Amino acid sequence: MLPLPARSRPTRAVAARAVAAAVLAAATAAGAAAAAAAPRGSPSAGSGVAPAASPGVAPVPCRLSGVEFGALCGSVRRPLDPNQAAGVQIDVHYAVLPAVARNKKPDPVFVFAGGPGQGAIGLASTMAGVLARLGNRRDIVLVDQRGTGRSAPLACPPVPPSQALAESTAERVLARLRECRAALQKLPHGDLRHFTTHVAMADIDAVRRALGAERINLVGGSYGTRAALEYQRQFPQAVRRAVLDGAAPPDMVLPQALAADAEAALERVFAACEQDAACRERHPALRARWGQMLDAPPRTVRVTNPLNGLSEPVEVSADLLRNLVRAPLYVPALAAALPPAIAAAADGRLEPLAALGASLATRRELQLAEGMHFSVVCSEDVPPSPASAAVGGAASGGPRGAGSGLVQLYAQACTDWPRGEVPAAFYRIGPASAATLVLSGGADPATPPRHGERVARALGAKARHVVVAEAGHGLMGLPCMRDVLFRFIDAYDDAAALAVAADCAAGVPRPPVFASPGAASAPGVAR
Repeated sequence: MLPLPARSRPTRAVAARAVAAAVLAAATAAGAAAAAAAPRGSPSAGSGVAPAASPGVAPVPCRLSGVEFGALCGSVRRPLDPNQAAGVQIDVHYAVLPAVARNKKPDPVFVFAGGPGQGAIGLASTMAGVLARLGNRRDIVLVDQRGTGRSAPLACPPVPPSQALAESTAERVLARLRECRAALQKLPHGDLRHFTTHVAMADIDAVRRALGAERINLVGGSYGTRAALEYQRQFPQAVRRAVLDGAAPPDMVLPQALAADAEAALERVFAACEQDAACRERHPALRARWGQMLDAPPRTVRVTNPLNGLSEPVEVSADLLRNLVRAPLYVPALAAALPPAIAAAADGRLEPLAALGASLATRRELQLAEGMHFSVVCSEDVPPSPASAAVGGAASGGPRGAGSGLVQLYAQACTDWPRGEVPAAFYRIGPASAATLVLSGGADPATPPRHGERVARALGAKARHVVVAEAGHGLMGLPCMRDVLFRFIDAYDDAAALAVAADCAAGVPRPPVFASPGAASAPGVAR
């Protein structure tokens, strides 16, 4: 979780900590039911989702993977269709990391996971560390949003990591999604229209009421910021503070924005190499060589799979190359290795780029419930709503960009995916009801500062936007930012929270370009 120190080699340990920082922000929303409706906890007018009074399972002691102390696990029962209270029911599961202090604060911290498609309970180990200081006197609550984790999961069969390269073509992805959708629709909870963010936030409030909390603090990362914004819109009286790490607003238009922002992040990599004498000398004309690879016709080559060490035939296409560069862009320590990896690929050696592309593939906490992911995106982002069409970014991310192809893939996947109803108010961000801290990494390929700036402006006087120029996807993992989060949430009132010093990470440097151990040493190149 530490940023890469200036001029140090991106060793496995340091890179792993940097990847962990990205996990937090890729970390994505939650959902489901309540025992009894208290007046102060009832939905706001116009939310359109009625609470259901069903007890579920009261929290009982449990153990969570990677968490050294005991937790409490429970569930609330909710109608799958909020307009059919007597219809199909689902259980929304949650876990509580109890406050250490006996005299704890009454306002717990609710974690909204990323994706869309991550389950929050799977982030327990990571969040227990990041929010450790807050956890001294506040409960940390993790809810598996409907469609994720154990909450009416919409998970597709995972692709074995050993087959990830061969299965990454658009045709195979779409074929697998069609098979998955057909299987999911046969489940008791298989009506895929009822897994939108709007519906899921009523689930979250049901958990709040089941736990007896009058107000809660929201901590969301990536897609989890969209969920937190929607929760605050529907239940403003229940929000005490909010932290949005990597803003993904409801009108973002995910496929278009991801395409444009991934391309911008890759352009930063090329520009940094061109501005660095050692990188420029070692990898001349890197941008042009990348373009030549994308323009080349698809070809089949044998590649040693970095996840199993076996040689396998892989069709090298422009889409595959774009997929391989996208994952390392999330973590600056990994993006620093892209110049030599791209150069090696241009020389016919795909293994370095394949290894970077697979760098996040085996992290369980980053696995998405793809059925829930497409149920959300197809309902909320494809096709874009009139309110959001103008802000998503370039339609394709450019013909040679890291994000090109995403828009087409999502458009095809969503062609016949069932879509839920999304109210027009969902796309509008109004003034914040509570102090809100918006965090952005300048090198983020998914939720860069342009989104955070717009969100903070819409939230108004109670919002503050903090940008760390050389950080990637997610700031919560930076060591000093943990203290910022604690002081922001722990502050006595909104004014004090918004006045908390938050510039401690401003000096985080850009990791120097990585050079393999066998390369000749050169000033400014990490080894």
